[in-house]
Amino acid sequence: MLTNLSKIKYNEEAVAFCRFKKFGSEFLITNDIGRYSFLKPGLFKKFLEGRLDQKTKTYQELKEKGFIGNALSADYLADKYQKRNNFLFQGPSLHIVVTTLRCNHKCIYCQASSRGMEEKEYDMAFSTAKKVVDAIFCTPNPAISIEFQGGEPLANWKTVKFIVEYARKKNEKAKKNLIMPLVTNFSLMNREKYNFLVKNGVSLCTSLDGPEELHNKNRPCPGINSYQKTIQWIKKIKEERLGALTTISRYSLKYPKEIVDEYLKWGFKEIHLRPLSYLGLSGKLKDSIGYSTEEFLEFWKKAMDYIIAINRRGKYFRERGSRIMLQKILTDKDPNFLDLRSPCGAGIGQLLYNYDGKVYTCDEGRMTGDDAFVIGNVKKDSYKKIVSHPTVKTLCMASLLEDLPCDSCVYKPYCGVCPVQNYALYGNVFPPLKNTEKCKLHQGVLDYLFGKLENKVIRGVFKKWVLPRKS
Repeated sequence: MLTNLSKIKYNEEAVAFCRFKKFGSEFLITNDIGRYSFLKPGLFKKFLEGRLDQKTKTYQELKEKGFIGNALSADYLADKYQKRNNFLFQGPSLHIVVTTLRCNHKCIYCQASSRGMEEKEYDMAFSTAKKVVDAIFCTPNPAISIEFQGGEPLANWKTVKFIVEYARKKNEKAKKNLIMPLVTNFSLMNREKYNFLVKNGVSLCTSLDGPEELHNKNRPCPGINSYQKTIQWIKKIKEERLGALTTISRYSLKYPKEIVDEYLKWGFKEIHLRPLSYLGLSGKLKDSIGYSTEEFLEFWKKAMDYIIAINRRGKYFRERGSRIMLQKILTDKDPNFLDLRSPCGAGIGQLLYNYDGKVYTCDEGRMTGDDAFVIGNVKKDSYKKIVSHPTVKTLCMASLLEDLPCDSCVYKPYCGVCPVQNYALYGNVFPPLKNTEKCKLHQGVLDYLFGKLENKVIRGVFKKWVLPRKS
C-alpha cells in the first residue's frame, strides 16, 4: 500500500500533467483532455517515478491517453483540448425567451417568481418580441435554440406564435440550424396550438415529477388535476418530440423507484433527476421542501442503481445528468451543458430575454429576484453591447476552474460552477473554498459514476448511454 507520496521521486519528464486521488484501493488519475485511468498503488508509484515498463499494456494505455510526458504529442493534446472546448469560440447558442410571467400553477419550488393569470402586464409585447428575435439572430453561432419559458408561455400564445413565425422568416436568409423548444405544463394546450407547433417544428418539454399524488403535491394547479392534464398530452405526443423533467423536492425522496417507473410507464427513454436549485420560491421555502446534499445523493444513488438494473435486464433507459457527465468522461466531445463548463455559459453560451426586454446572463440570473445579472435591454442596446457587458466578463472569471481551488481536483475536467447560485447562496459570485453544497453534490455523483465504471458490464451500459440515439 502506498502511504507516503512525499517520498516518491517524481519524474517531471516522464509524467504529463495530471490530477489524482485515492479511490478505494487504487488511484484515479485524470488530465485536461478528459482521459482517466485507475492504477494500483505499485503501478501508480512507478508511473510517478517514470519507471513503467514500456512493453506493458499499462504503459501503452497511459501513453495513448496522454499521461506519458516524454511520449506526448503537443499537436495531439492541443487538438483534443480544442475539440472539447470548441463551444468557447461560437457565441451564445441557447436563447431563452420569457413570453410571460403568468402561470396557473402554484408549484412549490417555482424558480421563476410567476404571476397570477390576471396580471397581463407581465406579457411580452409584439414590439419587444421582434427586437428579441432580431438580437438572437446577431449571434455568430451557426446553431440557435430559441427556448420558450415562463411562467407558462402558452398563457401568451399570440406572442409565442409571432416569435415562431418571425424567427422562421428570418432564418430563410440566415440559414442557421434553428430549433425551438417550448417548456409547458400543458394545462393551456389545445389541438390548434399543438398543430401549429408541430407544423413549425417546435419541440415540447414538460414536467413530470412522478406518480399522481407526488406530482400534484409538487405542482398543484387550482381547479385542475395537474397530473391528469400532463398525462393527457403525454399520451398524444410521440416520445421523440417530447421531453420531460422531474424536480426532486423533500416529498420525492421516498420514491426513487416509483419516479423512474412513472417515466418507464409512459414510454420515456430518459429521466433527469434534478435537485432543487434554491432560487426563487424554492430558496424561500428551503426549510420546508429542501434537504441536505447527503439526502439527495442517497435518493439519487437508489434511483441510479435501479436504472442500471433495468438496463442490465436489456431495457434501454438512462439518467440525463449522468449521461452528460459520462459523455465528458467517455468521449472526446463535450456536450456543452452550460452549468458544467469552464467558464460556464452565462452570457457566452446562453442569454435570457425577459418579458420586458431585459437581457440576463442566463436563466438562473433572472431568478435571483434582483437586476444583478441584467446586461442590457433589447429596446435600446445592441447585441454587441449586451454580450460585452462587464458582468459577462466577471462571470467568466468567476466560473473559470483554472482560477479556482477546483483546479487541483481530479474531477476538474468534468465539472463546473454556477456563479449565480453562489451569489444567491453566499452573496458572492466568487465561490468560497471547496466543499460547497454544489461541490459535494458533483463529487458524490462522480465518485459513484467512476466507481461503477470499474465494472465492465456497467461500463458497457454507460457507453450505450453516450452513443447517438437510434430512431
